[in-house]
Amino acid sequence: MGQQEKVSTSLAGAVSEGISASLAAVDAELDRRYPGDPGTRQPVHTVYVPGNLFDAGTIRSWGDQALAALDEHAPDAASFAAVLGLSDGLAEDVYGRVRAKLEREPIEDLRVDFEDGYAGQGGAAEDADAARAARLISEAYANGTAAPYMGIRMKCMEAAVRDRGIRTTDIFLTGLLEHGGLPDGLVLTLPKVTYPEQVSAFVRLLEAFEKAHGLDAGRLGFEIQIETSQSILATDGTAAVARMIGAAEGRATGLHYGTFDYSACLGVSAAYQASDHPAADHAKAIMQVAAAGTGVRVSDGSTNVLPVGPTEHVHEAWRLHYGLTRRALARAYYQGWDMHPGHIPTRYAAVFAFYREGFEAAAKRLSAYANHAGGDVMDEPATAKALSSYLLRGIDCGALDTAEVDALTGLTRADLDRFAAPRRGDLTATAQ
Repeated sequence: MGQQEKVSTSLAGAVSEGISASLAAVDAELDRRYPGDPGTRQPVHTVYVPGNLFDAGTIRSWGDQALAALDEHAPDAASFAAVLGLSDGLAEDVYGRVRAKLEREPIEDLRVDFEDGYAGQGGAAEDADAARAARLISEAYANGTAAPYMGIRMKCMEAAVRDRGIRTTDIFLTGLLEHGGLPDGLVLTLPKVTYPEQVSAFVRLLEAFEKAHGLDAGRLGFEIQIETSQSILATDGTAAVARMIGAAEGRATGLHYGTFDYSACLGVSAAYQASDHPAADHAKAIMQVAAAGTGVRVSDGSTNVLPVGPTEHVHEAWRLHYGLTRRALARAYYQGWDMHPGHIPTRYAAVFAFYREGFEAAAKRLSAYANHAGGDVMDEPATAKALSSYLLRGIDCGALDTAEVDALTGLTRADLDRFAAPRRGDLTATAQ
């Protein structure tokens, strides 16, 4: 055994203590502003249904329409794979999983829409639609037919519609309480935000509702929809979306990109309004950086090219939607917005293919890291976090099975959760 090295220091312990004291406020700010991902399931998409059209059969209807589209335009794995360019090794698996998903859970996140998509008459009619939405969502959660996440998109905080948006939100939330309480999967979406003060105003509204009903402070969270240039770049040149996250005071759960409103705001002509336009990429990149580490998740927008009509057109629309979804996934936008039942087969096909294709490599890398086995890639804690998150997302949506992940990684779900949501110090600390 070799001689132990002599270790010498030059600084008194008071130096380290003084530095720590000087950074105490920064430490607290880091913990407050950047708590990390919440570790909960993130849906792969959001579906918006007008408040005047939403009914108890909406979710099952979307699934049935999506299955009918497959039956008509891609009745087997080979034909579906040919449309999307899936490899032979993936075709049967992906097609089978898509059909099973459409039978079991066709929609992961549903928003009853009282904004742009709403064709109701306002006034008493909107009151009734908001109350009906609350009753139907409560019943769906009670009888097991709900999507994992459900809620409403109210009107925005601009002067012309502010009172209406506040009233609809109040009616909806009050109705949920009257019919059994707020469901765990409740999501609220605040659209067309241009100033952080509008976010603050919505926070005040939710605070008032919580106090009125004796709810825990912070029980109600919400998504911020990014649909205007002012929500990305403020008049002083700062990133307004970052200030909006701060203004939400911990209640923001997501940033949703609005493809068409945002594109139109920048003057992009209708033919070029798409989620892969450079203007869209810029906005989402700012959103992504602003949200990183905060626990606020980013969602991509949608395509308005619908897979309807002759088979040739359906296939063309499917290829477009599949390609946009795969592009978004590669850029770490794990959620999008689907506008039509015909979109959800390709939503799930793209998501499932994304996770199936990378599954073995990710599992082996994580296993090597967890077992200190080395390998041809030298991974660090931050990469282990990304690998675990990738596998967990695949399991949550149905692309991967827990048993096959366990078998290849040797890790339990609890192990994956631990790697995916490490404490801040686990990512930054060196050996002491």
